[in-house]
Amino acid sequence: MQLRAEEISNIIKKQIADYGQKVDVMETGTVLTVGDGIARLHGLDGAMAGELVEFTGGLMGMVLNLEEDNVGVAIFGSDTTINEGDTVKRTGKIVEVPVGEALIGRVVNALGQPIDGKGPIDTPHSRRVELKAPGIIGRQPVQEPLQTGIKSIDAMIPIGRGQRELIIGDRQTGKTAVAVDTIINQKGQNVHCFYVAIGQKQSTVAQVVAKLEEHGAMEYTTIINAGASEPAPLQFIAPYTGCTMGEYFRDSGRHALCIYDDLTKQAVAYRQLSLLLRRPPGREAFPGDVFYLHSRLLERAAKMADEWVVVKEDEEPVRKEGIDIFYKRSEEEEERLEHAVKEAGSGYVAKKLPDSGGSLTALPVIETQAGDVSAYIPTNVISITDGQIFLESDLFNSGVRPAINVGISVSRVGGNAQIKAMKEVAGTMRLDLAQFRAMEAFAQFASDLDKATQQQLARGQRLVEILKQGQYKPVRVEEQVASIYASTNGFIDDLPLQDVGRYEEEFINWMRSSKKDLLDGIVEQGTLKKGLKEELHKACEEFAKNFEPSDS
Repeated sequence: MQLRAEEISNIIKKQIADYGQKVDVMETGTVLTVGDGIARLHGLDGAMAGELVEFTGGLMGMVLNLEEDNVGVAIFGSDTTINEGDTVKRTGKIVEVPVGEALIGRVVNALGQPIDGKGPIDTPHSRRVELKAPGIIGRQPVQEPLQTGIKSIDAMIPIGRGQRELIIGDRQTGKTAVAVDTIINQKGQNVHCFYVAIGQKQSTVAQVVAKLEEHGAMEYTTIINAGASEPAPLQFIAPYTGCTMGEYFRDSGRHALCIYDDLTKQAVAYRQLSLLLRRPPGREAFPGDVFYLHSRLLERAAKMADEWVVVKEDEEPVRKEGIDIFYKRSEEEEERLEHAVKEAGSGYVAKKLPDSGGSLTALPVIETQAGDVSAYIPTNVISITDGQIFLESDLFNSGVRPAINVGISVSRVGGNAQIKAMKEVAGTMRLDLAQFRAMEAFAQFASDLDKATQQQLARGQRLVEILKQGQYKPVRVEEQVASIYASTNGFIDDLPLQDVGRYEEEFINWMRSSKKDLLDGIVEQGTLKKGLKEELHKACEEFAKNFEPSDS
């Protein structure tokens, strides 16, 4: 087969016509110095703060310092492969991580890359790690309870969806246990959980994953791990990664819970980065913006307002330009919405936007040294959060677990984050316990006590026993209401101390089998009115008759 000359010329002409010159313009720089996870680069004059840069070999870094003659970069990985004089290129992208349903049940690193051996994460969604917190208008007050399943917290230091509640205490006082129990208790509650482990041993994180799998909690949980062996930049960015993943659910009208365990180690990692970047140190050698480090993270936790739009009856509510959005947080706003529906005419109704009303709840953990809550980082985070759960070593060592100090612990949302039934039965409990603690200290010096004081001490001791709870055994809210009602209404006052735990266990089992309708009624109505209180009182009396205390 022979090709004719004109055919060859036609092929060449066609290729010349189709040829398009593509120029790939890329801004590159050079590594000046590298060491301790920090690189200084020359030549990246157009770099942005927080931008990703790529080193030779594919290793990524994040721009933190923008100076006149160089750029300071935190390296996401080992810096041993980077040498002085290496070429670095800009990506033009701010640090992003994958988000979405594909991350549920997975263990990922601080950049959202899987480390559980279950294959790649297939999600079309990604978000910037650093995002601005929602404004005042887009929020609503915290009113919906987030049940932890821990009696002493749900009764006296309630947490609501959208709240930021600090868990604080010395090492080995049960901070992680409180967090893990809270995750386990979200089963069936339509809450997606994110556990961020910062600077922890790999074995500790593996234990947490194993426990969550054992209780079926990994079905709605994502673990973000920046372990003790990871470089400081990854420990610094991990909480923002977890928060970003939680925000995806918050902004699609769902509920998320984010646990940062713990922010002390994140602050230490950030201090390391800042000192290596030659930023001026302040108190305890932390940089001046260490408060902003935590405030910009925790302010992203919020209960978003329900947003309403006026649409035709057969139309689906959609967020689009030019359409007015209404909030129903006050009478004035409700009147405005009603007026807008009337003005729109017949066939128009108000409908709630499906991607509104979501929440992100934050449970930051802070480790104290010898119970010192007045140190720099603890006081910073206490001032940012809506309350704190203080765990005490002395209580833990004396067998009171969870070791919550009721005197110092507080929830600034208060009874708003409780169901009415719990508010009714636990109203006096906090005061009774606080008085018991004060009386207990006084009674150590007194040889002869009057009857009222003895009764108060006896009640307090039994309340402490009732509030004791095993690890990985969260209690449903209706069962908490029943056992706390029995304890605050004198049904356990005459029991020997060693029988209180057995009494509660048998009482709850009896309620589950014989009085299931009563427990279901507490959940459905959320209050003890409408005859439920009388029924509960009769049930306590009935069980008390049949309960046999031990002989001793």
